[in-house]
Amino acid sequence: MNIDLINWISFAWQALLKNRDWMTWNLFLAVLPWALSLWLFGKPRSRWLRWGVVSLTVATFIPHASHALQSSLYILKYIKTSYLIWAIALTAVLMGFDRWKLKGARSRSLLWWLGFLVFIAFLPNAPYVLTDIIHLVEDIRFYDSIWLITLILIPQYLIFMGLGFQAYVLSLMRLGTYLETRGWKRFVVPAEFIVCALSAIGIYMGRFRRFNSWDLVTQPDRVVAITMDDLASQRPFWVTIVTFAVITGLYFLMKWVTESIGLAQQSRSMAVLSNK
Repeated sequence: MNIDLINWISFAWQALLKNRDWMTWNLFLAVLPWALSLWLFGKPRSRWLRWGVVSLTVATFIPHASHALQSSLYILKYIKTSYLIWAIALTAVLMGFDRWKLKGARSRSLLWWLGFLVFIAFLPNAPYVLTDIIHLVEDIRFYDSIWLITLILIPQYLIFMGLGFQAYVLSLMRLGTYLETRGWKRFVVPAEFIVCALSAIGIYMGRFRRFNSWDLVTQPDRVVAITMDDLASQRPFWVTIVTFAVITGLYFLMKWVTESIGLAQQSRSMAVLSNK
């Protein structure tokens, strides 16, 4: 009995390790925009939340530090001049609008706008983790142990997808809060829909065309051309629409849940203070 249990634990551990590499990398890409939001949109009040975001980002980055370095070198090597011109022009337009809108007060720097573009470019990686459920289907077909599937694989995937999508929710919520503090509350919901639409397009291009976020830098012309061509086709268009509907619905659901939990904690804290 003990030998069978030890063998099962060893088998389960190997199953966990089988998915470790790609899960931690995809989770790092999902958490990265959330970490960027701490700098772009201001630090959250909770110190535990700040440290949690930083710790999760570092923990998922360390196993892939060499891969990230290679990707960075690849981007620097193959970055196109046309993209640099386009990025600088777009950033200049955004900065000009920012200064005009704010009359020069509290206007954001060039570095901030570049960081914001990176934030938007990497944000689709967060809801993208939902599509990784196809790997769960493959694992279920591969393993014949119902206990392994139920007790190990399904919880592993649920935690992975839950963390990734919640990072998306919190990143987008922080963007909304930032817009509210700037006096642009009426733009929060439209911005959420626009980001969800861009994320749906990014998910389709990542899952079916196998593009990465950094392809926007290394081969922007090809990304734009293929994206426009696919969206003009019936099947990719409807797949993107369905993806948009799913992630938008899940986003607003999880936003409501997150806000409800926050309000409950706030009420509990106020009740504790009033009883003192």
